Amino acid sequence: MKKGIHPNYREVVFHDLSCDFKFVTRSTVQTRETINFEGKDYPLVKIEVSSESHPFFTGKHKIVDTAGRVEKFRQKFGTVGSKTQVAAE
Repeated sequence: MKKGIHPNYREVVFHDLSCDFKFVTRSTVQTRETINFEGKDYPLVKIEVSSESHPFFTGKHKIVDTAGRVEKFRQKFGTVGSKTQVAAE
C-alpha cells in the first residue's frame, strides 16, 4: 500500500445518545472529542440511533402524534384546496 494516501483507520467509540449505549468499532471517521472507555482513550462519535435503540431491532415502535400535526395544519391553513373532508364538519 502507498503511504500517505489512506485515511487513519482506528478504533472509535460510538455513543448512542438516545439510550446511553456505547460500543467500540474501527472507523476512519474524523472527530475532535475523545472518551475514556474501559480504561483506554478513544475518539468519540455521538449518534442518535443505533441497533440498540432502533425500533426495527428492539421491537418497540414509537407512536407518532400525526393527528396533532394534521389538526395544527388545518387550523393554520383551513380546508382551502383540500381534497379530503374535515372530520369535524
